[in-house]
Amino acid sequence: MPQNDRHYAKFDEIAHRLELLYPDAACSLEYGGDAWRLLVMARLSAQCTDARVNLVSKELFERFPTARAMADADIGELESIVRPCGLYRMKSKDIKSLSHELIERFDGKVPDDMDSLLSLSGVGRKIANLILGDVYGIAGIVADTHCIRIAGRLGAYPEDMKSPVTAERVLSGIVRPELQTALCHRFVLFGRDICTARSPDCTGCPLFELCEHAKSEKK
Repeated sequence: MPQNDRHYAKFDEIAHRLELLYPDAACSLEYGGDAWRLLVMARLSAQCTDARVNLVSKELFERFPTARAMADADIGELESIVRPCGLYRMKSKDIKSLSHELIERFDGKVPDDMDSLLSLSGVGRKIANLILGDVYGIAGIVADTHCIRIAGRLGAYPEDMKSPVTAERVLSGIVRPELQTALCHRFVLFGRDICTARSPDCTGCPLFELCEHAKSEKK
């Protein structure tokens, strides 16, 4: 086996097993293929469940169906709609500002490069990688809490490591680019169903013999 294939081997197998478990894994945010909506919803999802964001976004996009409409929105009305997502003042300000920035700086089109995405209000690397992967097919690690926790348990880095930046850097080097976007979506589903934060179901886990956490629990 070539050296680069050995480098990827463990996470190739992890990706394969999770694909068998979740063959149709996709983004949990119901954005209907609209890049701007995904950008807004991703910002709302911080410290909030995707299910709640999906529910809130139905009303939000009915009232403000375009970036122009949201850029011109009354901030108080935005706050009222977004309130159930938590941190509603900051999130409302950000989605209004980023909508305005898209129109003024990018002719209303969501950019397809990391630097431009990071220049938008409230957009960090996690959101940027989500947009690049799901909208533009550009490889990237979406280092959310599920991804960070599961990769740590699997042995990619120390299990108590919580840094999204470190997780993205490490996983970008051990997960093949063409697998990165789908694997991150599968980590979300796997983290909800099996490898939960409080009580992972190690006995029923398809990754059991590949997992450093499981090995430590057996000692």
